[in-house]
Amino acid sequence: MAAAARPLVSVKALEGDMATDSAGTALPDVLRAPIRPDIVRFVHKLQSCNSRQPYAVSRRAGHQTSAESWGTGRAVSRIPRVPGGGTHRAGQGAFGNMCRGGRMFAPTKIWRRWHRRVNVHLRRVAVASALAATAVPSLVLARGHRVESVPELPLVVSDSAESIEKTAQAIKILKQLGAYADAEKAKDSVGIRPGKGKMRNRRYINRKGPLIVYGTEGSKIVKAFRNLPGVDVANVERLNLLDLAPGGHLGRFVIWTESAFKKLDEVYGTFETPSAKKKGFVLPRPKMANADLSRLINSDEVQSVVKPINKLVKRREARKNPLKNMAAVLKLNPYLGTARKMAALAEAARVKARKEKLDSKRTKLSPEEASKVKAAGKAWYKTMISDSDYTEFENFTKWLGVTQ
Repeated sequence: MAAAARPLVSVKALEGDMATDSAGTALPDVLRAPIRPDIVRFVHKLQSCNSRQPYAVSRRAGHQTSAESWGTGRAVSRIPRVPGGGTHRAGQGAFGNMCRGGRMFAPTKIWRRWHRRVNVHLRRVAVASALAATAVPSLVLARGHRVESVPELPLVVSDSAESIEKTAQAIKILKQLGAYADAEKAKDSVGIRPGKGKMRNRRYINRKGPLIVYGTEGSKIVKAFRNLPGVDVANVERLNLLDLAPGGHLGRFVIWTESAFKKLDEVYGTFETPSAKKKGFVLPRPKMANADLSRLINSDEVQSVVKPINKLVKRREARKNPLKNMAAVLKLNPYLGTARKMAALAEAARVKARKEKLDSKRTKLSPEEASKVKAAGKAWYKTMISDSDYTEFENFTKWLGVTQ
């Protein structure tokens, strides 16, 4: 992900300052470091574990009774049962996690591994990435900050802001910089937490507003901004990932004082020199100076050395099954076509010969022969009638067609 690439950053003068806006502060290299959301999310998840308070159920919970099992032979389960009589509780199951009033399964212990160790270098890389994201307006807007009226990002104000100690003066500065809309959004978002957290000293929740970063130790600016909901104040030498990327989301709206902005190169170093405050830390370099891949690929330098487009693409022929495809089997056995034609001709000749043989046996009789056959049939019929006893019955004679 690309970071900010502006060479100079203007310093905004506050109302009442003798000087006017200046445009001579160079952009620190840490604001041009590679933006790594994966590292930021990973480190934020681990670091957020380090502020948890251990909790556990009571060691004796569910076992504060002298229950014993009744054993076998009484047609009840062998779970321990409360002794005594005269109450509903007597005879009830105890101790088990399936019993009313019993202990929970695998009771929680305070010696659980609550905290996580994070490599120092990994923490520093995550902070550098979070700082670089604060200089990209699109990421700041995507995080939900109201920076439409802010003149530019990163936003740097003169060091006179570090001398204020009244909240009214702080609000006046935010309005002058166009950042009060974001602070007001955080103030209006204050609400009551849902759930049981209300009973555990975290009753109210609110969104994050601007982060004010100062450079002079013991500055009074902390008192001026500490009463504004959602507005955080931090020293440039003690920047925390939990403040720069709340929730693991990059793009916190940061307001720098001039002294803090100029200290960034000293605290985090540059691409050429290591940090003076963090031993052995060198800013990670971006893998690509220009992340516009389409512009790189279509540039004259790249296109002049790449191979031309191969328009004659030879595609591999699909293999055909000789058992199903005639063209494939003819390649393997060219004689198959001739054999099939000869078989078809032989079959046609056999069918023709059989038809001719049957036709010769089915010749029509001459009229004289046909009349003789008909006469013989009638004579046989009359003989059959005369030889039968059915002529005595009227119904049968009607059926046979004999007239009396």
